Amino acid sequence: MTALLLFALLTCSAAAAVPPQSFDALFAAFDSSSLAGRRAIVTGASSGIGKATACALAAKGCDLVLISRRKDRLKEIKSEVALRCPAVSVEVVAGDVTDAALYEEMERRRCIERCSILINNAGLARGKDFVGGADRSAWKEMIDANCLGAFLMVDAVLPHMVEEGGGHIISTGSIAGLEAYEGGSVYCATKHALHAFMKALRYETYSKGVRVTTVAPGFVGEGTEFSEVRFSGNLDLAAATYQGMQELRATDIASQILWALEQPAHVNLDLIQIMPTAQGGATRIHRLPS
Repeated sequence: MTALLLFALLTCSAAAAVPPQSFDALFAAFDSSSLAGRRAIVTGASSGIGKATACALAAKGCDLVLISRRKDRLKEIKSEVALRCPAVSVEVVAGDVTDAALYEEMERRRCIERCSILINNAGLARGKDFVGGADRSAWKEMIDANCLGAFLMVDAVLPHMVEEGGGHIISTGSIAGLEAYEGGSVYCATKHALHAFMKALRYETYSKGVRVTTVAPGFVGEGTEFSEVRFSGNLDLAAATYQGMQELRATDIASQILWALEQPAHVNLDLIQIMPTAQGGATRIHRLPS
């Protein structure tokens, strides 16, 4: 356990779960724009940044293909979009981005056709064990989701974009893809790999009209399950992660994704690094005393 986390736990009184963001908040943060009529695939859409981005895109009039393992969560988002944005089409595809069956289902349902946007967001962190005492199944889970799944999704979508003469691929990276830290060895390695993959993809596609963007956030709490997943459902540890600071919200990241999408076609934002004001680096956190 790091000294910062131990301090947060000791100073945290009756820690509460990280607060969710209501659908009203998710939709109210955005209004309509020129994205209307386009179609986006959003992976990891059932929660957090994926969910906030799906709602933001719907509020802009963008049709959606939502992908996640949790079909019930996707159906809830689809229902909320239908209430607020009735002109927006939403397809739900339940599955794992590492599973060949998902890509077969997407092909069968012709999900990739007419999609000019990929929000490549599925991924997770699991644990903060040091090397030498880590849970290797957690390592595999992170490598599969953050690397293999992200790479496979791009590989599936890219040929259509190239054939159509354009598109935009946005992947959710992390400050962990720019700075490593203790207790995050494999998570940091997977995000470094994703950043490298996206940079290589940029080199491979700049002459094809396809835009490529990596969004690299620092601490994102409200509206996400990131820390709850990392700490295997321990809500006290999840809340302590953000104790004494104002972390980013899921909608903060969604707004940056929209900003990248709404740039003129000749403008490509290669990397968007977004941090809480109180976070100067991966482990540089200014916390107020409780």
